[in-house]
Amino acid sequence: MRSRRGCVAVLALAAFGLWAQPLRSTWDGVYTQAQADRGKDIYARQCLECHGDDLEGDPENPPLTEPAFVYKWNTLTAADLFERIHRDMPMDRPGTLTRQKAVDLVAFLLNFNKFPTGARELPADPAALRQIRIDALPPSEKK
Repeated sequence: MRSRRGCVAVLALAAFGLWAQPLRSTWDGVYTQAQADRGKDIYARQCLECHGDDLEGDPENPPLTEPAFVYKWNTLTAADLFERIHRDMPMDRPGTLTRQKAVDLVAFLLNFNKFPTGARELPADPAALRQIRIDALPPSEKK
């Protein structure tokens, strides 16, 4: 049986998020090349018209390439990016992308912005994506 003090400590850790699994970073290789390639095909059909071949955007559509993209999403999670794409894109048909297509687009954007690939695909599960933080700088460049 736990002591009262032990229960209070567990509750305090949970309340402050210290009990939760640590976040992974986009620098940890959180998507596969195959997934990014699928996302590239989706981008060509669904996003290119507004964001352009080079993902630079225009005055009405934000750039999806570094440095603007990376710093806009810095410290947010892959879930934040996924939900924005899934809920609001494409602009002329918001909310029509499946979860799988939206997460494949996230993988493409990470790949285009030079985040490393890994052995496992990004999941189309927002809860799992909340565990992945978008970091503008690789760990070796952080001070």
